Amino acid sequence: MRKYEENRYILDNIKEHIYPWVRGELACARALNGKNITEKDTPIVSFINGLKIIFVIKRGEDVYEVLKDNMLPPGCDVEALYFTACENLVRDVEFVIANTWYGGFAILADGRHEASWLCFKHIWQVCVDKLKDDLVIMAPTIETVLFVPASNEAAVAKLIEHGKQAYEQSKDRISTGLMLFTKDRKELTAYED
Repeated sequence: MRKYEENRYILDNIKEHIYPWVRGELACARALNGKNITEKDTPIVSFINGLKIIFVIKRGEDVYEVLKDNMLPPGCDVEALYFTACENLVRDVEFVIANTWYGGFAILADGRHEASWLCFKHIWQVCVDKLKDDLVIMAPTIETVLFVPASNEAAVAKLIEHGKQAYEQSKDRISTGLMLFTKDRKELTAYED
């Protein structure tokens, strides 16, 4: 019996429990099998700034397992899997936007999926519409996503400082790279200072 034929990996049995996780490195301390992730054995979606999106299966209240290729049936469409994982995230994980002390904002969710919200263009569109400004965004850790209006140079500097500090203190680091969401282009791109 192949792994994807086992009851605990049959796609129809797990697809409602799969979520996207944004990663900077192919390692994930929060997942059962997250120490040995490679592009050869794990379905991965390339993201901005060299970031990658992996998929995890929620196995318990706070237990996750990285989805590996051998857990998927032959010919599984990774793009369709990505959309399913994003739908699951929207359905199951609430998020709020909070103010930071330096005039920026943070996405708050459940401490595991904050960086996953980078996947949703419509969130950033709502924010640029409300702030009437482009956004500088950083996701230093899996549980930290920060953003500020791009025209507020002091806030951008504080975001960078805050983000680097979070990155250095975390076991679940993602990146100190900056991203930009512009009101004109309406897409997330690498931030060029």
